[in-house]
Amino acid sequence: MSVDVISWWYCLCAVGALNILAWSLSARAVRRRQGTLPEVIYRTRRVQLALSAVYVFGCAFRCAFPVYDVPRICLFDHWLSSVIVGRSVATLAELAFVAQWAVMLNEMSRATGSVTGRMTSLAVVPLIAVAETCSWYSVLTTCNLGHVAEESLWGLCVALLVASMISIAPRCAPARRPVLLGWCIAGMVYVAYMVSVDVPMYWARFLADETAGRHYLSLVQGILDVASRRVVSHRWLDWKNEIAWMSLYFSVAVWMSISLMHAPAPASHAVAANRRRAPMMA
Repeated sequence: MSVDVISWWYCLCAVGALNILAWSLSARAVRRRQGTLPEVIYRTRRVQLALSAVYVFGCAFRCAFPVYDVPRICLFDHWLSSVIVGRSVATLAELAFVAQWAVMLNEMSRATGSVTGRMTSLAVVPLIAVAETCSWYSVLTTCNLGHVAEESLWGLCVALLVASMISIAPRCAPARRPVLLGWCIAGMVYVAYMVSVDVPMYWARFLADETAGRHYLSLVQGILDVASRRVVSHRWLDWKNEIAWMSLYFSVAVWMSISLMHAPAPASHAVAANRRRAPMMA
């Protein structure tokens, strides 16, 4: 294994372990807030906790067993490194991640009366389910056109989330606006990356395959292939195009997932909670 690749893998594993630690500490913090949060908000935070667990532990697994799906490249000749396992874990994790955003946006939209936000919160999970289907199509057939559609849908969903949060921000409590600003900035950077780098990269790969006359697999052939074929490679040349997005995905994206557990309660819920506590204190 080249020094560059093994150093990167060690870093991924360290990040995955730190993410699990951060999630564990966050879970403890959420449980300690049970008596201070309104019941409806505490239930929402528990949902966020469960969804975040799927994403955090799923990403930690993928840190330990990274896979480059279409060419079936992995670091270890082990069934846990097979594409069918890695892609299945990724699908569950990504659906859980987008569900976190839907729950958060729905909570804010109800508190602020935003119809746009509520519509977006209902739309993003089905859209990402379609994106995951496109991803599986590309992984099974080795045709990158599905990845073009997948990444385009992810960019669209994040753009909708950012637009909804921007529309909601003026009606939110001042304490919540810096958090929204941080999420919006991260979202806009993500959309810019998808539009300028990620989608064009997959489109260029598709065009190159078409020019070379690549033979694509059928869905049945693809299922058999991802379940059995593993191309073990430790060469930097084989991994270099995947390292940037994997590193950011398994770090920054996971931190955002964890941050959703700590979002401040909407002003309307906080006011209601204070009113309920006032008689008890009197």
